Amino acid sequence: MATDAVTIVQDFWFRMASNDFSTVAPLLAADFTLEWPQSNERIRGAENFIRVNADYPAAGPWRFTVNQIVGADRKVVSDVTVTDGASTARAISFFTIAAGKITRLVEFWPEPYPAPRWRLHLVEPITPPASAII
Repeated sequence: MATDAVTIVQDFWFRMASNDFSTVAPLLAADFTLEWPQSNERIRGAENFIRVNADYPAAGPWRFTVNQIVGADRKVVSDVTVTDGASTARAISFFTIAAGKITRLVEFWPEPYPAPRWRLHLVEPITPPASAII
């Protein structure tokens, strides 16, 4: 198993893309926690992590586009776009790695919104970057 923090997070998203969420378990520490601050939820342990992903009422298999992963040592941040074919969301995820395992994950799932009219003359639309779909 990889021990470099960025490589561990890359492997995490690769395994998530398999839609066999149990394959992620070996990457998670025994005391793993996932926090979703926007909904005030904490998930403890690999088993609950697997279940919350497997039980999610998706329209189809999940596809993941890794927009960016940055990090060093024990901290890694990823920006990933997720779709089940019917809905698309973006996750900004903050990983903490210790002893080659993910110990903590804090995820933000921001809702997109249109640019306010007052600044339309100052901005331009962002063209999505070419990213790796896994």
